[in-house]
Amino acid sequence: MRIPGLYQSGRTIYSFEFFPPRSDAGYRALYRSIAELKTLGPGFVSVTSHARGENRARTAELVIQIQRELGITAMAHLPCATQTRDELGATLDQLQQAGIRHIMALRGDPPPDQPGWRPGPDEFRYASELTAFIHEHWDFTVGGGCYPETHHEAPSAEADLDNLKRKLDAGAEFLVTQLFLNNAHYFRFLERARAEGIVAPIVPGIMPMTGIRNLQTVMRLSPGSETPAELARALEDAGQDTQRGFEVGVEWATRQCLELLEQGVPGIHFYTLNRSSATRRVHQNLRGSEGR
Repeated sequence: MRIPGLYQSGRTIYSFEFFPPRSDAGYRALYRSIAELKTLGPGFVSVTSHARGENRARTAELVIQIQRELGITAMAHLPCATQTRDELGATLDQLQQAGIRHIMALRGDPPPDQPGWRPGPDEFRYASELTAFIHEHWDFTVGGGCYPETHHEAPSAEADLDNLKRKLDAGAEFLVTQLFLNNAHYFRFLERARAEGIVAPIVPGIMPMTGIRNLQTVMRLSPGSETPAELARALEDAGQDTQRGFEVGVEWATRQCLELLEQGVPGIHFYTLNRSSATRRVHQNLRGSEGR
């Protein structure tokens, strides 16, 4: 079953996101994490690619390996910034020939040393263009990203929604949000999206923040996202006590997920940072709450 069908099945779909490690030891550790998370019965897993496609080949290889060897539906992230149509097409051919059926189509970040970056004549500027390109030539189900707190480059929340509609009109069939730490942003975004006629599944992306450094690093990479003061204080109070920080992050993420599930979200997409322990604990807490 393809991913949009999973979200229409009436059951809660849990999914996990990973990134290609840089070393062989990292790959071994990642495979252990994936094997541990497989026991939780994920609907699918996804593998990111560098914003400028620098590890595009490793992403494709890892996605193929996960699906073939572990039997889990796997989705490849495909950013298009700085990539030519031929480069993107070669990756898409490889994935389709290997039996991969899902792509997360993204723009990715432009080169940091080129503030006025514009795509070349054979490159795409927007994820909506990549989505249309995929649908024209391949048989993939395409997902898209969305931003409950508004993309930091968008001139307004309204403009951001207009861009999202273009992505869906181009063929995206489901959406996964950028991570957020305050559910109010998700609920407001969902209300605005539905009012604009967007009916695709909008799946919340959740990451347990298990230490103050973890929080600070992640939020630096998420411009415009709110850092809840209560969470920051609790992690600061935990200091160097890694177990206490772990428990703070797991508790916060569990509370987020419980509220989201109570409001009927179609699933939860966990950003794992290639580690399984925090995600497994949150999932265990959610399963435990079902019997109460």
